[in-house]
Amino acid sequence: MAIGNWGTVIVFEVSSRKILNFQNLKRSVSGRWKKHSIIGKKPRSEFAGPESSSVSMDVVLSAEHGVRPRTLISSLEKAAEKGQIEYLYIGGKKIGSKKMYLESISETWDEVWNNGELVKATVSLTFSEYR
Repeated sequence: MAIGNWGTVIVFEVSSRKILNFQNLKRSVSGRWKKHSIIGKKPRSEFAGPESSSVSMDVVLSAEHGVRPRTLISSLEKAAEKGQIEYLYIGGKKIGSKKMYLESISETWDEVWNNGELVKATVSLTFSEYR
């Protein structure tokens, strides 16, 4: 069953054939504020508009669970490097109102077998709202 997706690059799902889900999803939404100095008084704040939202998550890629870690890492890297923009869905609902780009990927190779075969890795993904 599909849990969510970012375009077709990564589809989060849990089935009898494949487990690909995320942990520690964090979303950040904020406004931009400017401070104006006033001599002898506290500064005045001015709302300058919304800041782009962001989403970060950790994803475990395990061959034991039907995922090919190197293949998926390569797909994610290509998407980040070419500036691919997609909607991020979780539970059939868009996260944020705009498309998101993959701002950064950090990978940890957790388990490497004979001949350098990567069988388990953890990737930390950061998505940012595209405006």
